[in-house]
Amino acid sequence: MSKPSVASVSRAGPSTSSVFSKIKICTCINSSSSDTGKGRCKSSSNKVSHGYHLVEGQSGHDMEDYLVAEYRNRKNHVLGLFAIFDGHLGDRVPTYLKDNLFNNILLEPNFWRDPKTAIENAYRSTDKFILENSMQLGTGGSTAVTAIVIDGKDLWVANVGDSRAVVCERGSANQLTVDHEPHAERRRIEKKGGFVTTLPGDVPRVNGQLAVARAFGDQSLKAHLSSDPDVRHVPIDTTIEFLILASDGLWKVSCYSSF
Repeated sequence: MSKPSVASVSRAGPSTSSVFSKIKICTCINSSSSDTGKGRCKSSSNKVSHGYHLVEGQSGHDMEDYLVAEYRNRKNHVLGLFAIFDGHLGDRVPTYLKDNLFNNILLEPNFWRDPKTAIENAYRSTDKFILENSMQLGTGGSTAVTAIVIDGKDLWVANVGDSRAVVCERGSANQLTVDHEPHAERRRIEKKGGFVTTLPGDVPRVNGQLAVARAFGDQSLKAHLSSDPDVRHVPIDTTIEFLILASDGLWKVSCYSSF
């Protein structure tokens, strides 16, 4: 069984506790084997709260999922930083992303003028560093979904791989991210000299190995993979109730419309 990792961000909507209660019921998550927490922004003008739930599944290897849920003050702005990193073939790449990806995004010189381009550039430069330092970081990889909330008013979501961001708006669930599946990017992969296998009883895989077409790291497959993120901007108003970030382990066992 895959291991679900979930973070929920709420603004003037249902409590994160109630959101997680629904998720646990829908997915049969056993909270006794999990890492759970919650918090809120300390700014009186920024009514953002969050919770997270990290549980190890029955995959037969050590936990490789990591998350970020924190707030920072930068240039008179309050930033909420949230992410899920779903690693594979080791935990060194997702650990590096947890410690460095947001720093790299915020250090981009055009972050405040053009967040979309800054996020795209930081994803690519971070992946470049991981590949150039594979002796220390290993040859594994990681998917990522990140969310930046600026002053409780603007939401910037980005992803590579199959971890998702889903927003509840006016009582309806809408997926903000794109699942980067091999069959959907077959033409790009084959143009770069790779191939996509589709075997009976299995999901499509890049070169018969990886079940996503975009990821950080994965040096042996990088010639045929991409680290270019899909980036979305959502203005936050009273119609936005909460946002869920989660790895594929959650979405494999539940439909987000059930939350």
